[in-house]
Amino acid sequence: MVVPPSTGGNSSTATITQPSLPASANGPSHLNPTKNASTSSQYPTYAAHIPFSARRAPPLDMATVERRGHPMAVRETNKRIRPHGLQDAPTFRPTEDEFRDPMEYIRKIAPEGRKYGICKIIPPQDWTPAFAIDTERFHFRTRRQELNSVEGGTRTNLNYLDQLAKFHKQHGMNLNRFPSVDKKPLDLFKLKKAVETRGGFEKVCKLKKWAEIGRDLGYSGKIMSSLSTSLKNSYQKWLHPYEEYLRLAKPGVQQQLEFEYGGPFTPPAANSPMKHSHSQQNTPMGLQEYSPAIQASAALNANLKQPEERLEKPPDVEPQQLPPPSGFTAVNTGGFTPVNLTPASFQAVNAPVPQSNRDKANTMATTPHPSNEYSNPAKGAGSQIAVPNGVPLVNGQPLNPLKRTFSHENFSGGGSGKDGGNISDSVDENGRRSKRLKKAPTVVGSHMSMLRPTNPRPPIQRYNVNGKTGEMCDTCGKTDDKLAIFVCDGCENSYHWYCLDPAVEIPVNQDWHCPRCLVGTGEFGFEEGGVYSLKQFQEKAQSFKDSYFAPKMPYDPVLNTKRQVTEDDVEREFWRLVESITETVEVEYGADIHSTTHGSGFPTIEKNPLDSYSTDPWNLNILPLHPESLFRHIKSDISGMTVPWLYVGMCFSTFCWHNEDHYSYSANYQHFGSTKTWYGIPGADAERFEEAMKQAVPELFETQPDLLFQLVTLLPPDQLKKAGVNVYALDQRAGQFVITFPQAYHAGFNHGFNFNEAVNFAPHDWEPFGEAGVERLQAFRKHPCFSHDELLMTAANRDTTIKTAKWLAPALQRLRQREMQQRAELLTRHKEYVDHHCKIDEPDVESNFHCELGFEVDEKDVPENDYPCTYCKAYSYLSRFRCNTTSKVMCLLHAGNYDCCDAAEELRFTSATHSLIYRYTDSSLDAVVQKVTDRSRMPEAWQEKLDKLLEDEPKPALKALRSLVSEGERIPYDVPGLADLKTFVDKCNAWVDEAINYITRKQQNRRKNDRVWRKSTSTKAVEQEEREKELRKIENIHKLLAAAEEISFDCPEIATLAERSENIAEFQRDAKLALKTSGLRSTQEIEDLIERGKGFSVDIPEIEQLDQVVQQMRWTDNAQELRGQFQTLDDVADLIKRAGDIGIPQNNELLLYYKEQQSQGELWESKAKELISVESVHYQQLEALSTQAGSLPVSKQTLAAVDAILAKQREAHRQIQDMYDKSRNADFRSRPKYKAVRDVLDGLSELNSKPTGTIDLEKEIKRHEDWMRKGKKLFGKANAPLHILHVHMNYVAEHNRHCFDLQDKPRLPVEPASREHTPVDSQDIDPQREVFCMCRQPEAGLMIECELCHEWYHGKCLKIARGKFKEDDKYTCPICDWRVKIPRDAARPKLEDLQEWQQEIPTLPFQPEEEDTLEEIISTGSKFRDFMKPYTNPMVSTPSESDTQRFYLRKIEGAEILLTDETNFFRRELHKWAQVAPTAPPMLEMSLSTRKPRPTKQQKEMSRLGITNPDDLPQHLRTKQHSFTKQQRKTSDANSSKGHHPLQPAPRRGRGRSDTPNSASMGGSRDPHTHTHRLPTAMTSAHAESPYPAYFPSPQTNNHHTGSPAFAPGPYYHNHNSHSSHSSHLDSPGFPPRSPMGRSGPGPLDPSLFSPTNNHFPSSMSGSQNQGHNHMLSPQHNPYSTSARDMDRVFDEFTTDPSEDLGPRNEVAEALEDRRREEEHENGNRLVDEFLR
Repeated sequence: MVVPPSTGGNSSTATITQPSLPASANGPSHLNPTKNASTSSQYPTYAAHIPFSARRAPPLDMATVERRGHPMAVRETNKRIRPHGLQDAPTFRPTEDEFRDPMEYIRKIAPEGRKYGICKIIPPQDWTPAFAIDTERFHFRTRRQELNSVEGGTRTNLNYLDQLAKFHKQHGMNLNRFPSVDKKPLDLFKLKKAVETRGGFEKVCKLKKWAEIGRDLGYSGKIMSSLSTSLKNSYQKWLHPYEEYLRLAKPGVQQQLEFEYGGPFTPPAANSPMKHSHSQQNTPMGLQEYSPAIQASAALNANLKQPEERLEKPPDVEPQQLPPPSGFTAVNTGGFTPVNLTPASFQAVNAPVPQSNRDKANTMATTPHPSNEYSNPAKGAGSQIAVPNGVPLVNGQPLNPLKRTFSHENFSGGGSGKDGGNISDSVDENGRRSKRLKKAPTVVGSHMSMLRPTNPRPPIQRYNVNGKTGEMCDTCGKTDDKLAIFVCDGCENSYHWYCLDPAVEIPVNQDWHCPRCLVGTGEFGFEEGGVYSLKQFQEKAQSFKDSYFAPKMPYDPVLNTKRQVTEDDVEREFWRLVESITETVEVEYGADIHSTTHGSGFPTIEKNPLDSYSTDPWNLNILPLHPESLFRHIKSDISGMTVPWLYVGMCFSTFCWHNEDHYSYSANYQHFGSTKTWYGIPGADAERFEEAMKQAVPELFETQPDLLFQLVTLLPPDQLKKAGVNVYALDQRAGQFVITFPQAYHAGFNHGFNFNEAVNFAPHDWEPFGEAGVERLQAFRKHPCFSHDELLMTAANRDTTIKTAKWLAPALQRLRQREMQQRAELLTRHKEYVDHHCKIDEPDVESNFHCELGFEVDEKDVPENDYPCTYCKAYSYLSRFRCNTTSKVMCLLHAGNYDCCDAAEELRFTSATHSLIYRYTDSSLDAVVQKVTDRSRMPEAWQEKLDKLLEDEPKPALKALRSLVSEGERIPYDVPGLADLKTFVDKCNAWVDEAINYITRKQQNRRKNDRVWRKSTSTKAVEQEEREKELRKIENIHKLLAAAEEISFDCPEIATLAERSENIAEFQRDAKLALKTSGLRSTQEIEDLIERGKGFSVDIPEIEQLDQVVQQMRWTDNAQELRGQFQTLDDVADLIKRAGDIGIPQNNELLLYYKEQQSQGELWESKAKELISVESVHYQQLEALSTQAGSLPVSKQTLAAVDAILAKQREAHRQIQDMYDKSRNADFRSRPKYKAVRDVLDGLSELNSKPTGTIDLEKEIKRHEDWMRKGKKLFGKANAPLHILHVHMNYVAEHNRHCFDLQDKPRLPVEPASREHTPVDSQDIDPQREVFCMCRQPEAGLMIECELCHEWYHGKCLKIARGKFKEDDKYTCPICDWRVKIPRDAARPKLEDLQEWQQEIPTLPFQPEEEDTLEEIISTGSKFRDFMKPYTNPMVSTPSESDTQRFYLRKIEGAEILLTDETNFFRRELHKWAQVAPTAPPMLEMSLSTRKPRPTKQQKEMSRLGITNPDDLPQHLRTKQHSFTKQQRKTSDANSSKGHHPLQPAPRRGRGRSDTPNSASMGGSRDPHTHTHRLPTAMTSAHAESPYPAYFPSPQTNNHHTGSPAFAPGPYYHNHNSHSSHSSHLDSPGFPPRSPMGRSGPGPLDPSLFSPTNNHFPSSMSGSQNQGHNHMLSPQHNPYSTSARDMDRVFDEFTTDPSEDLGPRNEVAEALEDRRREEEHENGNRLVDEFLR
């Protein structure tokens, strides 16, 4: 349990009583009752039965409270001079790394912290968890504290004076005031203590100590004789009678209290935990469904069963009538009244309770006592205890509501109903299942709701169950002789006057108090306060502090205001009030608030799963379950111990001296608020502190031996220091932790409104303290919070680590020793009655006596209520003694001795009515303990093995040492000797690793003999060589043997290395002998000897000498063997070099021979390279050199080059001759393909000269290519590369296949699929797609409808951009109006020309690849012409055939070849039957390209520079003239024909637009200026408003041609206000380009970019037309007048190098370009012929 305070609630106002002397009868006065009333009215009022969780209040403004880092926060100050001269406890400031693990850090600071009992931890600056409580919902109940009542001496004084006044009043004397001595009131209690310390009244009188007592009491002004007399008379009158009464009555009252308590008060002295020192560890935790903390105490259960109204609204109290004062203000008219007795303030526990008059005794209702009452062996049976007003009984007495109680709200957040009463539901107010709510929570630690330990008062047999108060004697339990029954005005118990001890006679009309009230029981507790929200309590706390200190603070002249209250002011005022007997201040404190029902101030995983602080190890919800905390082995939550409690404090609210339950650690964190001052006493001074408390207030300990468990008593630190107790202090502020250490007592108070949270935790070193704490609880018969034995056994079963076993093993050994001792003692008592072989300890031994005592071994968990001993309340986890009659459970210490039933003690030990239950048998328990002990001793056992090994062998075996290291590394614990052993073994292993290099027989490729290695000159290579050379020294073996002796260990490698050393010495002797007789030995013998030496892996000088001898012998053998064989020049050079390396004499015969061979080979090499390098190779000389190479050493590369030249020359000649012969073959199909011949000629470029016959073959190639050029001219591709011809012909064939499709028959106009209505289900859908346009392709892209024939055309075929066509524009197609030109990318050859061109094929030297394609084109056109013959007969042409003629004309115009007759026929016939143009169409003899020519690079440069003559261009911009090199002049005209033309535009600069091609490979793109449309040769003014209407839309005009349909401003588009029935603008799927030569340009181009001389408009334009055209020629519209950069950009878009231009061009430009190329070609041929001559 953690009791340190925090901030509390908002209920009744704190009160202050300041009587001038103890004679004030008015009681404590409220500071500001009016403000309190008004404050309460600001908040909603709730009925008592409304649960706290359902209440709402204004939220707390967090900006108004002190928080860490907040401007309002109090800064850490240096040590100040504290009251009582206390020293500050240490403050620790961990770094971020240290703060990560709380257990590790607390373990680090524990040695220092234990010296003080408490310490403060200030987290790192950035550790700032948010406050997680909902301040609108948070409500709590407070406790009311009177400061001078919590101080032990003051409370003892007040209690004594109260009992003294009652005594004298009962005997007819009123103690209305203190007696006066020397004009000062006499403190009777101090007088009593002074006399008592000097041996009593008689001894003081005898020794005449009265004057001495007077001086001690502070009287000095009076004559000593008179003072002595006054003191003696006062003592005789007021104190001596009462002291004599106490001497007689106290034993009886004490006996009664002990009987109610169930045993003697004073326990045996508790063992100090410091007597047992053990190491501790911890293990993982698991939670089960039930928890020890859930078991409620008897008093608390009784409280929870009462209606909330009784707790909120106690019965009305009739105020006691006081007689008028006489002479002075009476302290108490009916006896001495404590100064703090007022109706609205704290009352002494022994003060008269309401309804104390005997006249009202007969009106009090009675209720039966609960059925599970103890029988009183001294009294008869019959009646039950009467319970006035249904108040629950605690220890046989009615529960005084003034005592410290726990209402339903303390645990469930509300009153009756869901959140109050008997808590049976396991779901809390948030809907979260909680193990803590299955039963009433246990209030760990203080048990303040119980005025006594939990034993209920043994009931007395009552004869009148339903009798009224005053009708039954509480001593004998009888109702007879009612006239002799008197009712006590204090406790309202009834007694026969003759049943009292001693018997008394009381006047009828006089108040009477029973001996119990006159002697006093010492009962004390805190009265329950009001219910507050945080904001309410903040206002109350602030109001109290301001009101209290406002009149007390001095004026500060500097600040011109009252001085601010300091922490020192608050601390000094607190202790002054605590020690004041005349001034009473009452405050409220919200303590022990359960976080399970009210919520935690830290974020939790359940409510804040994304908050990182919800899993922070310093979060107090996480800390108890830390992997290093032993509390994780507790199977259930314990509220206040493993689950945090909350504390809400105000100024002066205090928590009294106590230490933690089970002597555990505690952590207290202040979320916000004012300072909290702590006082701590080290655990080492705990016994000294307890003794000091007993010496200071022995009266309280007489009746309350468990006083320190109740947390209701303070003693000033100065008194403790006088008793030799070390007391330390510290100030806790917002955002700081306070840690208390085991057994350390601590107390403290708050400086103002604050909010704290606290919890317990248990590191490993806590376990011995925990055991001592349990023993102390058992001695005082207090309920422990959990079973210490269960925690240990759970840890033993769950955690198998050595770290846990280290602290667990000693604990289990003590547990086993205690358990075995208690079992043995129980069996001894059991066998004392009948000596026999018991089945418990001797199950296998037969006995004549049948033991009836029940015995079983049950490892199953039972409800926790079945574990505690009925007598001492200790958990009987390992074994318990159970009474089958009453179901009571006893521990083994009290088994049989406690009156659990009516059976005699002998029967309890021998009959079947009692059972002994073991959880573990002796052997099972021994096995568990031994297992953990063995595990804990693993490091020690390992150390013992090591010590034994070192003792037994002077040189331990390395294998055994390695085994020990391996075993130690597997031990998951820090083994002390392992590191040293590992270092030693590593040293031995290093020795072995080095020795292996010398003892392992393996052939090593030593780098010193590696030629490549020796050539390396890098620093790293040299250093590596030096290291290896150092390692190969033979001296190293001797050093290793010496080192092994020095290290002192044993391993097989040592003997092997010694043997190897001997073998090396033997080898050296043999090698020296072999060197002397090398001429007599064979090469093999020397090699075997060398191999033997190399096996030692060390550098032996004799090996190098032998190796040189062997190498010389091998060279001689090798040179002799190679003589007469073919050797390359490099081989011979290497052989000579090796001879020099190994020391072969220069006059050696073989060496001289090879040097001669080397010189001849080098001569051949130079001659061959000379012949190869000339331009004209002399093949005859090369043939001679190749033949001579067979007998000389030559280089393979040169010989291969010679042979390659000769081989290529021969192969080329063969291929050329073969091709030429085949080209002359009479069978045309046997002639080679053109591509094969072209590839052969291209391969000749690698030769330095052309083989014989190359020129003849190139002439044939030229003749074939002339045929191809003729075809290019026919298709309008004159300046395109030759390979484009076949590509374009394939395109033409594919296009004609659609246009000349004979299955495509005339049909009525149809809508494209995208414009048709969705067919109904009954209609059939044509599976074949319709074709449109001249290209006879399906719908694709933009579709435009002709206004006349209603045929749909592709926008791409008409070169009309999508953006230039509007929805309401009209269009007339070229078929209907012959004036509308059809955009064409290339010229269309006539079918007759193609047939003529085809007839030339048999005359070609090679078979052209275009033959099949040409055949397909001609065949398709011929078939279509034959098919059209019936339709071209003018005799049968009629107007009805116009649609058919229009249809076939559309197909013919869409084809890529020209059918002249058919075209002219259909055009004229259509003009005749459906005239659109004013004139008849002209006869068409050719079909040329409509594309405009592009400007060349030279033209762009001239335009940029503003010049017209190319000769004026700078030299670097002029076109380079073609020049022939010497090598080129020797090439044939075929080769020169394939070269680049001498004059050509420079390559284009890279373009930034993706729609412009960059190379000839992008032949499929469309040239942008192909969108330019040609106007008809004849045009009306309506059609000629703009020369480029497609790109320059002119304003609309109403002047339309009368003889044709309405036209738009241009010849293509017609704009009407009313739309036709069909839209002429369609979006369809993409359509492939019309030609692979086409360019996919972005759209129409601005015509102003082109020279006006290139336009094709007729000269017969009207003036307006010419004017508009001339406007384009004006200087301001000159396209070449723009800036150089703009023109570069423009021409870069439209100009390409001829080698890159794959698209069709204007027919005229192509013709000119073709003529220029032919002239250049002829000039080139002429130059070549001249050069060859």
